[in-house]
This record gives sequence, C-alpha cells and structure tokens, in this order.
Amino acid sequence: MNIKYHLYSSEGCHLCEQALLLCQPFIASNELAVIDIVEDEKLVALYGVHIPVLERLSDQQKLFWPFQATQVKELV
Repeated sequence: MNIKYHLYSSEGCHLCEQALLLCQPFIASNELAVIDIVEDEKLVALYGVHIPVLERLSDQQKLFWPFQATQVKELV
C-alpha cells in the first residue's frame, strides 16, 4: 500500500462522507487513508473546525472544506 493522501475526518461526519465521495473518482482507495482526528488531540486542534481536510502527502498541500471535485482533480 502506498498512501499518498490523507482525508482528515471524524466518524458520523456527513460532510466527510461527501468529501470521500468526491475523492473516489480521482484517488485510488489504496492511496487514500481516512484519518479520524478524534483519536489524536493534535489533529483535533489543527482540523477540528475545518474537517474534512484532504492532504497531499508529497508536499503537505491541503484542501479545506468546502472543496469541489475540480479542486480534488487539480490536487491529484
């Protein structure tokens, strides 16, 4: 598995579910890790009010919600 992207999320977040659906046409499932921020205090502090957040790991470029499919495609 070669993770290239993180989707910062939390369980039960309907916006996060929408973001995942936007990512799926452009990012292979084995390249995307969905990270539940609730498990990490640092991530809660960074992204708690911003989730979902999509991050490209190669350069830490991030998309903060709301983002669109065209933006995901550009990031990929």
